[in-house]
Amino acid sequence: MNATVDDQWVMSRLAARDPGALRTLVARHQVRVFRFLARLVRNEAVAEELTNEVFLEAWRNASGFAGRSSLTTWLLAIAHNRAVSALRKRREEGWDDEQANRLADDADDPEVSAQKTEKAVVLRRCLDRLSAEHREIVDLVYYQELSVAEVSEVLGIPEATVKTRMFYARKKLSDILKGAGIDRGWP
Repeated sequence: MNATVDDQWVMSRLAARDPGALRTLVARHQVRVFRFLARLVRNEAVAEELTNEVFLEAWRNASGFAGRSSLTTWLLAIAHNRAVSALRKRREEGWDDEQANRLADDADDPEVSAQKTEKAVVLRRCLDRLSAEHREIVDLVYYQELSVAEVSEVLGIPEATVKTRMFYARKKLSDILKGAGIDRGWP
């Protein structure tokens, strides 16, 4: 069974108020939605709360899912809207570098992990210097791996605007990375 058919089946079961379908939906998409929200709101507690709200909204509106976009795109659009609303309501503290540094990749040895952590900290600082619009575009394209059409749908902006923002975000990020002493050869 391919992912599209499977997603349609899950959503049809969710529309029929099948709790098992909700568990399946959450199991498949919770990590992606949470990470997307955490990068937008920059607070894990708020991201957890918003993630719950996204799945509650998906439960409530499952019958409205028409399948014109992928299920992931639909969920990320809901998440984007929730994050925008939350950011309008509260101006919370920024990214906590100490907490981010404690997230280790168990598959790597300590030296590789330390190098990745250092690079991640530098990259995060460079990404933080981008405007909110550019950070969001970079997140959706590179971290969420959405197409231009999907990003357009998530943000509710024309595809041409997505392409323009992506162009300027990459240009600005390249300049920031060069200023931080990181050139193209950096992994």
